[in-house]
Amino acid sequence: MGRLEGKTAMVTGAGTGIGRACMVLFAKHGAKVFGISRTQTNLEETLSLVNAEGGTGSVFSADLSDPQRAEASVQRMMDDYGRIDILLNAAGVGYSIKDTSPGSMNPVHSTPVDKWREVMAINLDSVFYVCRLVLQQMQKQQKGSIVTVSSVFGLGGAPDAHTYTASKGAIINLTKSMAVAYVDDNIRVNSVAPGFVKTQMVESVLDMLFEGENPKLFAPMARPATPEEVAYACLYLASDEASYCTGTILAVDGGSTARA
Repeated sequence: MGRLEGKTAMVTGAGTGIGRACMVLFAKHGAKVFGISRTQTNLEETLSLVNAEGGTGSVFSADLSDPQRAEASVQRMMDDYGRIDILLNAAGVGYSIKDTSPGSMNPVHSTPVDKWREVMAINLDSVFYVCRLVLQQMQKQQKGSIVTVSSVFGLGGAPDAHTYTASKGAIINLTKSMAVAYVDDNIRVNSVAPGFVKTQMVESVLDMLFEGENPKLFAPMARPATPEEVAYACLYLASDEASYCTGTILAVDGGSTARA
């Protein structure tokens, strides 16, 4: 029996990376999965992986930084499955956005206002837009599990990418606040904080970070995580196995935050 047998799971950012890995893994463990992303072709690739594992799923293309599209996504999930047991928030942008949106990963003094708003809308506003609607449904159900994907850069500072680090720090505190606020509704809210993960978001810098003279500089394990390694942490927090976990921030970082 799968660890999520009989559950329904909404996965944002399901088109690539951690979101894709979570959608496939959750389906493998018995959940009916509903994936959301901005790019339909990526979603179809993810759904084909779900189908290959014998899973059940559907997808919906939406930009979740738009509150109306977030509402449409939640409504479609309810139309398809009638309930939402798990919400996995993985939608967002990372370091690679600097190539298509120059200035977005800068330090504060050189970050244009519109780039601040762009990254905040994608990384943070989308979490709020989806959570506020899903929480209403979970309150009716009197049960639910929400997992956000934050970052170790939400736990500490960085020399650049300040809008990104601010958005991830906000997600961590929002996670803790929701955990406290909705505990009496039997809703658990936790977060996974990855370090560097081998995805499109950071692939342009991975060689520099882990194949130089000191590959342990950014992680004692001397390598980035795979999306699947992060997905297994999400699976645990989403499942009933984590029934006594709420407000937890689980670092999946190869030892990065353990080092002083």
